[in-house]
Amino acid sequence: MVSSAPPRRLRSAALAAIWGAILALPAAVALAAPALADAPVLELPIDCRMGERCFVQNYVDHDPSPDRRDYTCGRLSYDGHTGTDIRLPDHPAMRQGVAVRAAAAGVVRATRDEMDDIDMREADPASLRNRGGGNTVILDHGDGWQTIYAHLRRGSVAVKPGDRVEAGQTLGLVGLSGLTMFPHVHFEVRRGSTVIDPFIGAAGSPAADCHTARSPLWSAKAAEALAYHESGGLGAGFAAAPPDPEKTRKGDNRADTLGRDADTLIYWVDVLGTLAGDETWFRIVSPKGTVLSERMNRLAASNVSWFGFSGVKRPAEGWAPGSYRGVFRLVRAGKPVVEMERRIDIR
Repeated sequence: MVSSAPPRRLRSAALAAIWGAILALPAAVALAAPALADAPVLELPIDCRMGERCFVQNYVDHDPSPDRRDYTCGRLSYDGHTGTDIRLPDHPAMRQGVAVRAAAAGVVRATRDEMDDIDMREADPASLRNRGGGNTVILDHGDGWQTIYAHLRRGSVAVKPGDRVEAGQTLGLVGLSGLTMFPHVHFEVRRGSTVIDPFIGAAGSPAADCHTARSPLWSAKAAEALAYHESGGLGAGFAAAPPDPEKTRKGDNRADTLGRDADTLIYWVDVLGTLAGDETWFRIVSPKGTVLSERMNRLAASNVSWFGFSGVKRPAEGWAPGSYRGVFRLVRAGKPVVEMERRIDIR
């Protein structure tokens, strides 16, 4: 059995249309950009290893239509998105604490730090009105350049308006505040009132063609860490019953052992960036190396994130004790693009 959850992206064009307004705190009125100005060189705005503990889930949307298109012509965005969403794999990672760093030296223009960390689907809509960025820090880098760091964890903001900060200085922690459904930092670059895609540079506003010439704002080190990956494995594990995607993302189904009386053995995965036509392969292997279950499903639609699982029922003689192995492969055009393996002990 395989199931998938709807893609975790903000689907409403109305939400996207008001994104700039809800991020603009009163003290951070957009500045008019001068005719000539040097862009800041940006460092990685988060303190974790990209592709292992942190992942880019959404980029700036370069498609002026209601569809979406990231700067590579890929699908990792949503309609009207104005920043780069660097996410954590799940809520347990957020609770451990991951620092958000200043991408460049600057002056703190505005902050917000009192909003709760709660999935927007569970929040009172009135609490999010005109506060969609959640807990936020806005930095002024001079000559009209600003960077915005949104959805920070409540109580974590470590700076105040007027503070001068250096590149790499901690601004707060990754959170779940504001209009969001997963823990991440929304990192946005503006020059005056114009959104700039840092993967493209000053010429790369969201209306630009994704094949335009690029002059990225990232330093060489940051650019290497942020190399584009269309797909990635966010997490995997076992469950004794069909797992709920959101409960699993909040920390359920992370046990290292299961009892021998479990009715089923289910292997689940959470995957970033799946495309229509991708093949999802699940395999469960016994302690003796016997393949207990192997299933393939072809995805009908593309998703920014996808949750699936497959399982096998307890045999008549019961589970043999030992270490069971789950193997997952996402195959695209005949080639594996994501592979994850996990083990669990049955005692």
